[in-house]
Amino acid sequence: MQYRFPAMRGMQANSEYYVCMIPLGVLSRIFIEQDGDSLPEFRAQRKLNESRIPEIRDYIINNRDAYVFSALAASVDGNMNFKSSLESGIGELEIDMGATFLINDGQHRKAAILKAIEVDESLKDETIAVVLYTDKGLERSQQMFADLNKHAVNASKSLNTLYDFNSPLALVSKRVVDEVPFFRKYTDKEKDNLGKFASKFFTLNTLYDANKRILKASANETDAQQFVVDFWGAVARYMREWNEMDKGDLSKKELRENYISTQGVTIHALGRLGHYILTRERDNMDHYLSGLKNIDWTRSNLDCWKERAITKSGRINRNEKGIFLTYIQIKRLLGVKIDKDELTREKQQYE
Repeated sequence: MQYRFPAMRGMQANSEYYVCMIPLGVLSRIFIEQDGDSLPEFRAQRKLNESRIPEIRDYIINNRDAYVFSALAASVDGNMNFKSSLESGIGELEIDMGATFLINDGQHRKAAILKAIEVDESLKDETIAVVLYTDKGLERSQQMFADLNKHAVNASKSLNTLYDFNSPLALVSKRVVDEVPFFRKYTDKEKDNLGKFASKFFTLNTLYDANKRILKASANETDAQQFVVDFWGAVARYMREWNEMDKGDLSKKELRENYISTQGVTIHALGRLGHYILTRERDNMDHYLSGLKNIDWTRSNLDCWKERAITKSGRINRNEKGIFLTYIQIKRLLGVKIDKDELTREKQQYE
């Protein structure tokens, strides 16, 4: 008994390999599950990270007519016989059913596909490209894993957001950048980290994460998305130092080094504030945010920001505790009501 797959034959490093079109429903039959409890030196793959699978599965299900996957790569320990139908190397690959297939790259994609099939069985008949190599032992498989991953560079989160036209959060974040002039001028759409001499102050990824705090379960609501654009428009309108820099009265270097108003901890804290205003004080948004112009955002204002936006050592805080405590302080300075449970949490974390 044999598997038969449409295939193309190629040559790399003086060895034949094959690119096959394999039905998704067949993946569970041909690929063995590696023992995750084995020591790493006896495996040809990293341990499967189960937490990654639901996200990839949901991506398939939620983009049923638009999902895309790159090819899997695998080694085959068994007889393979390629029958060419054309001189160009296109034909059919026959593989003994007793052969062992071992994934070298793509184990999480494969696992997520199998979970997606449990939800939508029609996926079984769709195909994925699989690059098959002849198995040359564990050491060679481990080297293949290292080689396949050695030069891989993940795209930045900002660039992923820029190119994402399915996520409501990505779409509204891009709307903010497009429709709020200050963010349009000073948001980097490609990088996730900015140097101290960067011409921009924000990354698209930071804005995306702050919007996630604002919208939470409301990401799909058109009205809430408009609120996000209006919220950041008001923030930009009332941030005194932002406007002074934009007019040339304050240098970019001074704004970045002497004030916390463009720092990630502040943008995330404002995101939390945005959620509160969206759900509790929407009609009073402009009234409250107008107070931003009166806040002393200087890094030297330690009575206000120490152990909140500024750590004990004087560095910008980047953890959740710092974001929460900065959010509470901004609410206090703007005269926004602080809930009892927020005061309790503030006391616990600030002490």
